Amino acid sequence: MMKSALLAFAFLSFATAASAQEAATADTPGATSAGSSYVQPKDWSGATEGPLTVFTAPEGDLDIAIVEVGAANDAGEAAAKAWSLYDPEANREVRLATPAAPANGWDERVNLSYETSPAEQATVSALSLRKGDAWTVLIVNGSQATANKRSAAVSLVREALQPAGYERENFAGKEAHRLTPERVQALRDFVAEAADILDVPGVGLALIDQGEVVWQGGVGVRALGSDKPVDAKTKFMVASNTKGMSTLLLSILADEGKLEWDQRVVDLYPDFRLGSESTTNATLVRHLVCACTGLPRKDWAFILADQGAPAADTFRQLAETQPTSDFGELFQYNNPMAAAAGYLGGALAYPDMEIGAAYDKAMEDRVFGPLGMKDTTFDFDEGMRGNWAKPHGLDVDGRTRVMSNDFNYGPYPYRPAGGAFLTKPRWRSHSLCNHGIGSEGRPIRL
Repeated sequence: MMKSALLAFAFLSFATAASAQEAATADTPGATSAGSSYVQPKDWSGATEGPLTVFTAPEGDLDIAIVEVGAANDAGEAAAKAWSLYDPEANREVRLATPAAPANGWDERVNLSYETSPAEQATVSALSLRKGDAWTVLIVNGSQATANKRSAAVSLVREALQPAGYERENFAGKEAHRLTPERVQALRDFVAEAADILDVPGVGLALIDQGEVVWQGGVGVRALGSDKPVDAKTKFMVASNTKGMSTLLLSILADEGKLEWDQRVVDLYPDFRLGSESTTNATLVRHLVCACTGLPRKDWAFILADQGAPAADTFRQLAETQPTSDFGELFQYNNPMAAAAGYLGGALAYPDMEIGAAYDKAMEDRVFGPLGMKDTTFDFDEGMRGNWAKPHGLDVDGRTRVMSNDFNYGPYPYRPAGGAFLTKPRWRSHSLCNHGIGSEGRPIRL
């Protein structure tokens, strides 16, 4: 309690007023003094004073502030003005300013991260947004642990913040046009233009109309500095898109009668344990893929793990993980739980095999093979052989650069959550898989 109180005192100035307000009972839309629309997250308190609106997490040590700055010369000046209204005593040095593409009605967007000391265990950032001549700044300031726990709420506020008068395009109730050759070309041109604006080296895509692949291919190149184009056979490491395929495996096994979605996981796989006995007993098969059990993200535990760790390490990691919220209270992304879902499927399909090998075989026999996904693999050597798209990232100057794929070896023992390489789909109608797989060639973030 003392540590929490100290953090709150250190991080929050205006928030003392906000914390006294009644918490929202549901995600609640609203508008700032300048008319920018926002959503106040459920259970977060909020207060407004002139151009300043502040939401405070239930823990009391994390703020999201929306500040209507008005005119400013640039994003940095806008952020400085916002801080002077939110916390005049703050004196943070900007560590990195990263421009982003215009979106959600904003003409300009710049992300700013600030220097913090390791002892603070803090997250401090600003997002400067310009519409016309006026700037709106979103500040996230407070406990890193709470920010991790409540990342869904932080994302909600960031994505919902829109300038006055902007209406997001909505296709509800509109007639879906057939993908004629002219519309196919228009979509290809749109993707190519977007890739150029966003500085994305290459994109793979497939266009599907009423269950039929009508066009597949790519735009751009497989790696900066290369003249080799992205085409229909270019392999991408698809990261968390793998989760949907692992979930499809569970669906197929449910159809086969090998599991039920409302069965307890521990009854199907006795080695399944979480850091909380009550959470272990409450976890049903469907909860493995709902991100709702209260377990925190905890990515570093597996990213920094031994690349040669067995698949069973997934269950060791989970057994050592305590929930940080009540069951069903929050959305908390957790990769080991998704990995456990895939390995559970492997164990049920081939109970006499090591669970990693069983998962790989189950995916090949029940998902990849029947769908004609001949170029899909979990084998890194095969995935990075021949026609494949290399990962890219931003350097310290915000320029796109080719990156090594070595980082992605770390999560390999937990591959049901994000380890597949594949090309665009070549199957003909399948009710669960009628979607294209694209990639921005960026670093894999699991």
